[in-house]
Amino acid sequence: MKALFVLTSIILASLATTDQTGLKKGDIAPMFSAKSHDGSDWTLSDYIGKKNVILYFYPAAMTGGCTAQACSYRDHIADLEKLDAIVVGVSGDDQEALRVFRQAHNLNFTLLSDFSGSIAAMYGVPTGDGGSISRVVGEQEFILNRGVTAQRWTFIIGKDGRVAYMNNQVDAANDYKAVLENLAVK
Repeated sequence: MKALFVLTSIILASLATTDQTGLKKGDIAPMFSAKSHDGSDWTLSDYIGKKNVILYFYPAAMTGGCTAQACSYRDHIADLEKLDAIVVGVSGDDQEALRVFRQAHNLNFTLLSDFSGSIAAMYGVPTGDGGSISRVVGEQEFILNRGVTAQRWTFIIGKDGRVAYMNNQVDAANDYKAVLENLAVK
């Protein structure tokens, strides 16, 4: 019975990392609009034909892996810009959590709130329950809320509006390296 439980757990974990929408390289990227960390509206279609868009989904602001991933993008933004790309992070965090995250780590790119998980669903990114965490920044305590917790996935949307790259097995701290490599050969 224990072996059946382990096998079932492995199968379920495998399914959780499978692209659930059938979205694949070469497909037209789903268009969306969302609120950014500063409360402004951000729309993917505004960048089609102008920039390559690195769209990465992450579980929660101000957590270990998510901070490592965001800071690696921050530290390599100039390399990405040379390849005519912008970085956009998407999570289920509310706008206040995104604002705190961006400010606490001096992030130099857009963060979008997908509190309901609708953008993640469009891209086939699995989500779980949301939650709240408490973090101290400076001397102030913040309660950071998120509606859903997305799995860590990364996409490159080419200037043509098509999915040029997707990864559902992201290594948070080294995600930017895979993105750079794929942009360089695009």
